[in-house]
Amino acid sequence: MSVPIMKGGASMDRKRITISAKRQITIPQKFFEMLGFDGEAECIVRGKELVIRPIKEIIGGEFAEQILADLIAQGFEGEELLAQFRATQKKIRPAIETILNEAKHVADGNGKYSTYDEIFESEE
Repeated sequence: MSVPIMKGGASMDRKRITISAKRQITIPQKFFEMLGFDGEAECIVRGKELVIRPIKEIIGGEFAEQILADLIAQGFEGEELLAQFRATQKKIRPAIETILNEAKHVADGNGKYSTYDEIFESEE
């Protein structure tokens, strides 16, 4: 049974779950559906808490059009285009995380930075 609780003025549902001998848990169906879990989740340690949240594979319009245009230009179509699009989308988050980590490294004074023009040189 889930129990509503208040934390910092926000209403939260709480449910006690068990951990198996293999360190496995089952996400309660209500939470699974409410949060939009699918086949994967990410675990994050935040202080003394373990946060488990759904992985959102669908990106906004930021890169989708560019990805599709590039894949079509490469000759992909139909189901193969869809499969390549999904595979390419999965690479976006790790690439952005790498960029952010490198930016933090530079901001901490531990590396050289690149300008926009150096990274996105004109193909002309």
